[in-house]
Amino acid sequence: MKKGIHPKYEVSTVSCACGHTFKVRTTVGDQKLDICSNCHPFFTGKQKLLDTAGRVEQFRRRYNLPNKQS
Repeated sequence: MKKGIHPKYEVSTVSCACGHTFKVRTTVGDQKLDICSNCHPFFTGKQKLLDTAGRVEQFRRRYNLPNKQS
């Protein structure tokens, strides 16, 4: 490898908004994430509730569709 042309590959800390931190090797440096595998619904199996403000009901009212219950 040529000297002086490659970026430094160092250990850096990645921290998530949930408080989980871990170490990785990267050329970027320290990173901050919004969501990680420790808190992501796909990996945890927990569904986070999102307030959709009645979007389905609003759609049904707009197009006069019956309220279909299963």
